[in-house]
Amino acid sequence: MTPEERPGGYYLGYTDVEAERLIRQAKRLAPVTEHFFREAGIGAGQRVLDVGSGVGDVALLVARLVGPGGSVVGVDRDARSLERARERVHEAGFSNVRFVEVDLAEFSTDERFDAAVGRYVLQFLPDPVKVLRSLSSAVKANGIIAFQENSFAPFVALSSHLPLWSSCVNLMHETARRHGVNVEMGPALHRVYQEAGLPIPQMRLCMELGYEPEFTSLLSDAIKAVLPQIKRVGFSTDALGDIATLERRLHEEVTRSNSVVPWIALGGAWCRKAAD
Repeated sequence: MTPEERPGGYYLGYTDVEAERLIRQAKRLAPVTEHFFREAGIGAGQRVLDVGSGVGDVALLVARLVGPGGSVVGVDRDARSLERARERVHEAGFSNVRFVEVDLAEFSTDERFDAAVGRYVLQFLPDPVKVLRSLSSAVKANGIIAFQENSFAPFVALSSHLPLWSSCVNLMHETARRHGVNVEMGPALHRVYQEAGLPIPQMRLCMELGYEPEFTSLLSDAIKAVLPQIKRVGFSTDALGDIATLERRLHEEVTRSNSVVPWIALGGAWCRKAAD
């Protein structure tokens, strides 16, 4: 039984198809995340810990920000994802990025970092406060802790004008919630940071809007990714029609409406760690 098939396993799984979906999604989110990290203070020469690296999108982005004088250490529990991340780092020509295979709940290190960052990570953890407290111990005094997590509420609200798009969004929302994902972890970072012993963070909420096929396909791709979870919790996909044609029908609905549709909002929080 694979990790994604086990009850309580990682919600999105570790398949090759999912890896490709995450890479496509990351390309759309990259400008938002880069702006957020720059605002938080991530920059040249820093040593950065990337939490929940997956196939390496955030690590690659941070490597560009810190430059050759800095370095990135990425941690994740999935060996196959990290193998792909290492291949991508090599292809990009970076020599200042390395990855460590470890479960975040068990992560500890004697190394010290100028910053710890992550995107779409804490929302999947049963005890994000404990993990954030542990991670922060690896960050230097006055170092940066910056995370971006999801917020479904605006995603649901701004999708209501389109029946099919809205049905998909609501099904994603309820399936994630039933599986134990914190669907409002972004806004919750205000509380989580403080409970982890960190200063009150600066907060941002950013949402991507679009209409082009590459954008609307994000939703059909996501639905296909979570189909096993939808079936596991007993939800029906009847309202979505034929999944094989869902991508086309979603785009046609958006085109007919002459409007834009949203993607899951990114709630970001960053702070500087107080002196030990």
